[in-house]
Amino acid sequence: MIFIYFIIGILASVIGALPLGASNIAVINTTIKQNAKQAFKIAIAAGIAEVILSYYALHCNMVVRDFFDQNMWIQIVIVVILMAVGSFLIFKKNKERASKKKRLTSSKYATGFLLGILNPPVLIYWIVAFGIINNNDLMLSLGSPLFVLFLFFAGVYIGKLLTLYLYSKFSIAIKNKVQNITLVINKVTGILLIVIGIAQAIKLSL
Repeated sequence: MIFIYFIIGILASVIGALPLGASNIAVINTTIKQNAKQAFKIAIAAGIAEVILSYYALHCNMVVRDFFDQNMWIQIVIVVILMAVGSFLIFKKNKERASKKKRLTSSKYATGFLLGILNPPVLIYWIVAFGIINNNDLMLSLGSPLFVLFLFFAGVYIGKLLTLYLYSKFSIAIKNKVQNITLVINKVTGILLIVIGIAQAIKLSL
């Protein structure tokens, strides 16, 4: 029965990671432009960030949700950044210098971690998720046995890693079928980021 927390951790993490977000887009982009090995580095670091966010959400719960509700400027800054990066990718020309490519390759862990940790919607998701979990005859808190917490957060990590891995495999299938993929993925990534930014802006206006 105790291993159900491991399963719940995996399922909750997969559900939270399935919607297209910054980490997913970075994995797709890196897989297509470089290779799956570099994309997996992003996934490894993003998984660590996911565990940290879920732990923080479990620790703070309602306090964190109220903080973001009361500090609208944080969400506005996120929208502006998404729109700016999306616009940059759409109008970016397909040119990459070798030195730049080497620098990007060496920073995949940092990229994955930053994209994963600087993600308020994911933090809010985990706060809601813990509310649902604790309302269904299960109880999870920092006061739970250490083995239970270990199983749950191990499930969270594996769920995130698995989802991003599947995104990477999907990207390989696309890469093998589409010509001039680097230019195409820049445009698509830019559009997706702008769409995410617009969606966030709509939520703020409601």
